[in-house]
Amino acid sequence: MAETSDSSLRSPPSTPLSLSFPILRDSSRVWDRGTLKSGDLLSPLPTKRTRSYSATVRANAGPVFKGVCINFSRSQGHGYIRPAHGGEDIFVHISDVEGEYVPMEGDEVTYKICSIPPKNVKVQAVEVTITHLKPGTKHETWSGQIITP
Repeated sequence: MAETSDSSLRSPPSTPLSLSFPILRDSSRVWDRGTLKSGDLLSPLPTKRTRSYSATVRANAGPVFKGVCINFSRSQGHGYIRPAHGGEDIFVHISDVEGEYVPMEGDEVTYKICSIPPKNVKVQAVEVTITHLKPGTKHETWSGQIITP
C-alpha cells in the first residue's frame, strides 16, 4: 500500500492537554452571586432549579388542587394563589408557572404543592397551570406580547 503525502490527512502535532478548573480563592469572584448588602437575605425558597430531586418526586406524586391567582409580579418573580378549598394563600415562584401566559389576578389555576424547607411547615405551589384566563383582562405572554380578549 502506498502512503499518501497529503498533509490534510495527518494528525496535528501533539501538544499536552491542559485543563483548568475555576478554584474559589479569597480574592476570586468565581461563583459569586453578587454582593450582599446589609439587610439582604438569601432566599430559603426552593426554585424549580434548586429544588431537590426527592422534593420534586413528592410534589409530582401529590394531588392537583384548584385555585385563583390573587396577585403575581413578573418583575419580582412571584405571586400568590388563593386555594379554592379555602385556607391560607399559597406562594408561587415564577419558575413554577407552566404555559405561555403570565398569571394575572383572577385567573383560575391548577397546581400541586411542595413543602418549603428547612422546617417543611409551609408550602408553595408548583406545576402551576392557568386553566381559565379572567375575561376582560389583558394578558401578557412570557415573550412580552399583550393579548386582549
